[in-house]
Amino acid sequence: MPSFDLAPGMQPHVLVVDDDRRLRDLLTRYLSENGFRVTAAEDAQAARGRLKSFDFDLIVLDVMMPGESGLSLVQNLRLESRVPVLMLTARNDAVDRIAGLEGGADDYLGKPFEPRELVLRIRTILARVNAAPPSPGTAPEVSFGPFCFDIGRTELTRDGAPIHLTTGETSLLAALARRAGEPVSRDSLRNESVDCANNRAVDVQMARLRRKIEADAREPRYLLTVRGKGYALRVD
Repeated sequence: MPSFDLAPGMQPHVLVVDDDRRLRDLLTRYLSENGFRVTAAEDAQAARGRLKSFDFDLIVLDVMMPGESGLSLVQNLRLESRVPVLMLTARNDAVDRIAGLEGGADDYLGKPFEPRELVLRIRTILARVNAAPPSPGTAPEVSFGPFCFDIGRTELTRDGAPIHLTTGETSLLAALARRAGEPVSRDSLRNESVDCANNRAVDVQMARLRRKIEADAREPRYLLTVRGKGYALRVD
């Protein structure tokens, strides 16, 4: 199970946003029992109020709610915050999942779900956010064009401005950055990346990452396809 480091006595603070009171109460209780500090909100408007009052380590956010949807909330949130978001929804087909991830969510879990899986996904996201610095001998960051990727913090910026990446996109870019300039096979990227169950999933994540980085995703300058070998990150 992934681990993450916080100051002694500190619990990760999670905001649970769901209009289903029964599920909201269940998640509040279960997450509290598993080492999290939990604040709940019944809709997007209430969530905005909580966000003004508290700093959160992660948001568990329902998609389908009365009034403003969870997808709309996360899209607006991304204009000013990088707080990780895990989306919950009964709509679990590929189109809705992609919409959630492209809207700024870090992960996506369909209802119904096992509470233990939710806890594992939360811990995985927090482990990434609180990742330890790179080991000695590893470049702390790589630069390519106007972009800079901090390997230790797993943060991508363009001309100093942060670019939001999903958990899967971040892990894929980190795997390439650790071997910058060298081709990395799809099999290796699949094993090192989140949300890549097969080589096709690696290609899908790469396509999304290119749309955020490349001026023309069809003619990439930095995220290169190396025929017969996989992908490579070309750095300065």
